[in-house]
Amino acid sequence: MGKITRNVTVAAFVAGAVLATGTTAQAGQVSAQQSNYQGCNLGYVCLYSYAGWNGGSPEHRYYDYGVYKLYDEYGVHRWFNNQTGGATTRLCINSDGTNCTSKLSSWAYWDIDLTPYNSIRLDPS
Repeated sequence: MGKITRNVTVAAFVAGAVLATGTTAQAGQVSAQQSNYQGCNLGYVCLYSYAGWNGGSPEHRYYDYGVYKLYDEYGVHRWFNNQTGGATTRLCINSDGTNCTSKLSSWAYWDIDLTPYNSIRLDPS
């Protein structure tokens, strides 16, 4: 497997709920797609337990499109979208997958405070 390098992390404000809560996120993008990157298999969205790759050990992995409730997640975590085909993911304040951030595109990640969020959405685009 080839080495994947990430682009320089840039500070970004996330639209929607993130701006409403006053939190910021760090954004990044991996430069190429691989079947497994930092323990996150191709086609998955992964949450890491802090703002880093956590030694390639995601805390949570999500695969199927839909809404997943988040339980007891506080502080800054790394949120990585390793889905394919233009699939996106969003974090949502409401537990039913509404009142969400802007979309996180494939092969990108954000370091974001999960405290205000109660669900995560995986969408085909």
